[in-house]
This record gives sequence, structure tokens and C-alpha cells, in this order.
Amino acid sequence: MTSPHSTQRPAVLPTLLGLGPRSADRRRRSLPAAVLRLPTIGVDIGGTKVVAGVVDGEGRVLDRVRTETPHRSKSPKVVEDVIVDLVLRLADRHDVHAVGVGAAGWVDADRSRVLFAPHLNWRDEPLQEALSERLRFPVVVENDANAAAWAEWRFGAGRGEDHMVMITLGTGIGGAVVRDGHVDRGKYGLAGEFGHMQVVPGGHRCPCGNRGCWEQYSSGNALVREARGLVAEESPVVQQLLARAGGTPEGITGPLVTEAAREGDATAVELLYEMGTWLGVGIANLAAALDPGRFVVGGGVSEAGDLLIVPAREAFRRTLTGRGFRPEAGIVHAALGNEAGLVGAADLARQVARRFRTIKRRRVERAGS
Repeated sequence: MTSPHSTQRPAVLPTLLGLGPRSADRRRRSLPAAVLRLPTIGVDIGGTKVVAGVVDGEGRVLDRVRTETPHRSKSPKVVEDVIVDLVLRLADRHDVHAVGVGAAGWVDADRSRVLFAPHLNWRDEPLQEALSERLRFPVVVENDANAAAWAEWRFGAGRGEDHMVMITLGTGIGGAVVRDGHVDRGKYGLAGEFGHMQVVPGGHRCPCGNRGCWEQYSSGNALVREARGLVAEESPVVQQLLARAGGTPEGITGPLVTEAAREGDATAVELLYEMGTWLGVGIANLAAALDPGRFVVGGGVSEAGDLLIVPAREAFRRTLTGRGFRPEAGIVHAALGNEAGLVGAADLARQVARRFRTIKRRRVERAGS
């Protein structure tokens, strides 16, 4: 890797609930304490697994179930069947009041349709309507990075910061902005696709169709590509990594490289250092554009911890525009780990629970009159 310095219920929409870009504190003050404590279900849909969990008002996961993600060739209904099954299994054991679904893909501004999901056969899929028609709860659909950022802002590493940017490092790079107590989703709901900022003109080809995207230099895919590239070049420095992988390049994975680096493998440490350097360069670009108070780095690859964060901070300070004459945002590791998306989706769904309880009470009253 080259261094850069070298049962039917109405589909309740957030807009109908008055959940526009107001302060989260104001929104939450308007909710009775009992509503704030309502348990809700969060669903996190990833490329390999679907996890659902019951989350309380303090962000604690009380119960969870999981299964494998259906193959991307499966119909949208197959994935919906999986979600419904997990939700109903949890609902049999808990008194829950709303469901939030965090999807790895583009979600429209109304948080009702998944416009595109790279790991699933979802293309302009009306997921909220489809699930609301089958479940006895209101449903909120959210981009998974937005959900994770909300969780970190509410309960984790972003707590107390009024302008936070989250970077999620996985196979690629995702992200989200939380500003003044709301998720900044952009005009069309597609903000936060930071991984597709161009950092190297004419650089590595990206699956998005462009070249030189940030995630081609600082992501799980980039880490594995560089390690396997050393094997292809028959470099002697990669022999210990190759032995760990059972002697085959295909056995080299991001977690394997991270484990090797923690145990002192010099090549693995260097690979993560270079990746962290690119991470810092991208964060400096985001600071120039957004000027947040704190960057929170999460996602599976971030489990490398200081092996990644320390070089990111160093590169950030070297490349930040106006360095030495401006405040510098902090760069911190996410606190909630793999549960952030689930917790955030559930907490966002909690905001619709009050309206659902009102509708349910009125229906009971009408039925009894």
C-alpha cells in the first residue's frame, strides 16, 4: 500500500410524527418518561448476518437473536421473512413497541425505502411498508451507519458532542453526521458515503465505478488486497502472515492481519500503519468540509484500536488544512462495537412509540364504545 505521504398497522413516517431536524433534547423532553423507557427492537442487516435485539431506554441490549443473511440473489421477500421471524421471536418474549431496521445501503429521506443495497436484492424496495403490513409495530428504516452514529452519540463515544462525524470501517467505508441532536441525512437521504471521496486520481478501481476512492486505501478490502499483493510478489516479509493463513493467500483476512499485528508481526503492523495513515488523510478532508468537534471511528476493522487510530491522528495533524491555526477535532474509537447499529436503530424507533401507543389506545377505546 503506497503511503499518502509518500398484523396491520399504518406505516408511520417520521415526517408525520414531526421528527424533523429539531434538537434531540427538545424531542426527548416532549416524551413522557414511561415512553422513553419503552423497549424497542433494533435489527441490523449486514452482508453476512442479520441480528435483532431488544433495547431499553438506556441503550442496553436485553435480548438478541441472529441468523445468516440470505444470499443477494434471493428475493426481497426472503429477507423480509427473516426480519419478521426474528422480530416475532423477540416479541413473544418482550413487550416491545416499535422496530428500527438498520440496512447496509441507501435509504431515502423519508426512511421508508431502500434505494439500493449492495449485499441484498433490494432496488427501490418499500421496506417500511412491507414490514409494517406484517408486524404489529410501527417500523423505521435507517441506513446502518446513521443508526450506528446515533447510538454512539446517544450512548457511546460521541456523547456530549453537538457536532459529531462517524467513520465506519468494514469491507468499505461508511459514515454519518450527527449535528445539533439529529442525523444529517442530506437532501435525498444519501449523506455520509465518505468512502467514495476521491483521494487518489486515477488510483485503484472501486466497485462504485470510479477510481481512487478513499475506501480503496483504508478499509478491510484494502488491507487484505495489500497483504495478498505481497504474497503475489513473493515478498519474504509476508511469509509469517502466509503461514498463519495456512499457506494460501485466500486465508489472509483482515482479522488475521490485526491479530498478527497485535502479536508483533512487523509486516502486519506496517500494513495497519499505512491504512491508518490514509484514514487520517481522509478525516482531514472531512474536517475541512464539515468542521466537527469529534470523529468517532467504528466498524469491524476499527477493532485494531491504536494500531490504526494512532497513525490516523498523526496523519490528520500533518494534513489538516490550517494546521497550527485552528482547533483540532478529536479522533476516538467507537465505544459500542458491533452493537451500535442495532442499538441506534432501536433508539430511533423509540421516537415513534408514543404515536403508536396513542393509536392503539384510541382503537381500543373505539372497540369498547
